[in-house]
Amino acid sequence: MVLPDTVRDSRRLTGPNLVTDRPGAVLEVELADESADALVGYWHEEVRRALDAVGWGAESRAVRRYPGGASLAFTAPIDALYAATEVNEWAWTAASARLHGEHIDRDEAYARLTGLVAAERRPALLALEEAARARDVRFLWDDDCVTVGTGTGSLTWPMDALPDPDAVDWATVHDIPVALVTGSNGKTTVTRLVSGMITAAGLAGGHTSTDGIKVGAETLDAGDFSGPGGARRLLRDRRVEMAVLETARGGLLRRGLAVDRADTAVITNIAEDHLGESAVYTIADLAEAKLVVAHALGGSRPLVLNADDPALVQAARGVSCPVAWYSLDAKHPALAAAAAAGGLTATLVGDQVKLGKGAASRSVTSVSRIPITVGGAARYNVSNALAAALVGTILGLDDTAIAKGLAALTNSPSGNLGRLNAFEFGSVRAFVDFAHNPHGLTALMEMARALPAARRLVVIGQAGDRDDHAIRELARTAWLGAPDRVLVKEMPDYLRGRPAGEVTGMLLQELRQLGAREDQLDLAVGELQAARQALAWARDGDLLLLTVHADRDTVLRYLQRLAAEGWTAGKPLPA
Repeated sequence: MVLPDTVRDSRRLTGPNLVTDRPGAVLEVELADESADALVGYWHEEVRRALDAVGWGAESRAVRRYPGGASLAFTAPIDALYAATEVNEWAWTAASARLHGEHIDRDEAYARLTGLVAAERRPALLALEEAARARDVRFLWDDDCVTVGTGTGSLTWPMDALPDPDAVDWATVHDIPVALVTGSNGKTTVTRLVSGMITAAGLAGGHTSTDGIKVGAETLDAGDFSGPGGARRLLRDRRVEMAVLETARGGLLRRGLAVDRADTAVITNIAEDHLGESAVYTIADLAEAKLVVAHALGGSRPLVLNADDPALVQAARGVSCPVAWYSLDAKHPALAAAAAAGGLTATLVGDQVKLGKGAASRSVTSVSRIPITVGGAARYNVSNALAAALVGTILGLDDTAIAKGLAALTNSPSGNLGRLNAFEFGSVRAFVDFAHNPHGLTALMEMARALPAARRLVVIGQAGDRDDHAIRELARTAWLGAPDRVLVKEMPDYLRGRPAGEVTGMLLQELRQLGAREDQLDLAVGELQAARQALAWARDGDLLLLTVHADRDTVLRYLQRLAAEGWTAGKPLPA
């Protein structure tokens, strides 16, 4: 039987995920309205029969429907997940055959699938997993290695040399505290803030992010390690006493969580970004995807949520674990309800960052002592600081360590790389930031309007894989900030299927329709060229917002060079 062309993707799920709460296999399929219910019904029947045939009758099945398609998943033993994808594919092929009245040879299929399961099975892997679960320690595995415990309490073996559970020195195995950080914007900043608190507490901390894997001040690897692979690598490092794992949407949807248990998790916000990808079409879908981190909290450990985000307030109604709320509004109803129930909260009162438990609250530090808030003008970073403070106190860090961690992260590239990196060229101020969606750009523009400036310029650009609405919304967001000039950048490496000039053309068209004059608009090819054109335009007292994506490091090196050479507005720019 040939796999139907309705199949979009077939893959393993290696941890708790959007469809199931355990590892398994998922098939993403297209569904025509007239046959959708019948096909899903046939799939349920065929996958149930196939699971019984291969000895997996106790496994659970799940279907997640969305416009034009569905995710069809079931749980399976971790030692046969490749075979599980074969089972799923066959069940869908059989369902399609039934819909068209074709013959199905189940006996032959079941024999083949049973053989695949038997060939892949690793009894030693399952025995070690069961032994770790019995001792209540984390179990990490991938195609190469298996680990029991985490950090300083971890033991790791090659997949092809697993020990008998009775031969493991379980007395040395334990877990370290772990926090998960997700959300649409602010993930990396919160991760770095909490990591700084761990260091301030005198502990060997480690964190993963979109910029790399770090243990203390050492970078183990640079690049995007916000998925399960980066998390496992960090948690296997026996130096690490406490870990913070940035947990991005892509890894959550593709594979699931790296760990099935965490001490806390935080969701910073939910914003319109990547909608339409990986079966996520709405803000509610995205909130559901981010809330996968709650699977790791076991119904008893706290989930930290942003009360200023309406999507999270709505989504929290279906959460079973306790919620620790934070808000810039000390009188927010969610905080009042949490305090009345004896829960944890964080808020801003005047200039003071306050942590609360029940009716009691205490001041931890002042906003003026948190560099990334730019004296409070960067309200979104005040919010990120509140989130990090809650995570820190849940991890057991004292207020002194929390305050020191908040103070340690600076706006320099060496402090918070790519996030609100500040430069001064005489009286010209420039900020380099990763803001890449309307939500992030709104926060950046609000900060710019709160800072004194003679004129304001913003650089915007968008990747070609966003839909037309998202691209135009970015232009609308920039214009709402009342900039004196908007510089639209073409990013040749981010065209992603669109012809050159299409995205920039849409942005410029939208800005013109909003009322921008031609003398307020500029176009640049490449992010370094955009930065150069912005600097050439600048006069004393101006404020420049330079968003960067593809060429961040190149732009930062150029600005650092200008600062070191004492460049000021009006001087020639070096090549």
